Amino acid sequence: MKEDISYTTEEIAQILKVSKLTVYDLIKKEQLSSYRVGRQIRVDAHDLADYKEQTKSRRNVNRVDAHFNGNPPDESKSFTTPTRQIIISGQDLSLDILANYIEKNSTRYRPLRSYTGSLNSLVSMYQGEADVVSTHLFDGDTGEYNIPYIRKILVGQPYLIINFLSRWEGFYVRKGNPKNIQSWTDLTKPGITMVNREKGSGVRVLIDEKFRIEGISPQHVSGYEVEVLNHIGVASKVASEEADVGIGTEKTAHLVDVDFIPLIQEQYDLVILKTPQNEGLINLITHILHSDSFQKEIQSIGSYDLSKTGKIIYETF
Repeated sequence: MKEDISYTTEEIAQILKVSKLTVYDLIKKEQLSSYRVGRQIRVDAHDLADYKEQTKSRRNVNRVDAHFNGNPPDESKSFTTPTRQIIISGQDLSLDILANYIEKNSTRYRPLRSYTGSLNSLVSMYQGEADVVSTHLFDGDTGEYNIPYIRKILVGQPYLIINFLSRWEGFYVRKGNPKNIQSWTDLTKPGITMVNREKGSGVRVLIDEKFRIEGISPQHVSGYEVEVLNHIGVASKVASEEADVGIGTEKTAHLVDVDFIPLIQEQYDLVILKTPQNEGLINLITHILHSDSFQKEIQSIGSYDLSKTGKIIYETF
């Protein structure tokens, strides 16, 4: 009998043509009745039918965001939703492009940029001071990027991790690499001076993790205590011969007169808290990341791998 039919959250998402996140939020807000069978959430057919009838009566007020079915909703037609300022934290140029796309595609959000390193950005998110955080944090024990740090910092918070892009990190050296710098241990050699990044940045985490793995003491590396705040600053000190080597992205090496020695392809992800308030923002950003126009604009900059852009890397439930 039809009354005996029940659905999983995945099946409900397919029926309503929405994301699974939307289904969980409907259940959490008690707009859709559910129950548990072991660890699985189930929804009876008659409860789904009741929800659909209720939705029809308030369609012009409460709309289900079906972004997987096409373009993001035309929020310009909503007269009841105020503009919300959102802080996008991170230092890469690609985040400025993302902010522009958010502003062009929605009247609900006004993006603000915070040029803060990955680790400090996550702490800001935990403290409620950032809405979209970019991370590229290398964990030497697992070889993973981002997830080990996010799990520890966003304790007790529901969140979603979406791949933004991949990019190469490596050594900046002078043209022709006159001091033949090829490996991390070369930084300990006499006559070689490095320039470092600030504490809390993703590059600084990579440097310190690689030093730990290689058994390199910072005390044995000349210039370790000299910190700058961005990739351009690092590459410029190498180009001006204030330092022999620094670590940063391949893209920056093309902008400054230095050579680049690739070391590791890093995973650059976006983190967003999974809250009812952020549901529309998550759907909008996901749509933008998958759009041809956004990806073409990012590819035009060069030195980015977009093969996993928009893929959900991890999410809490």
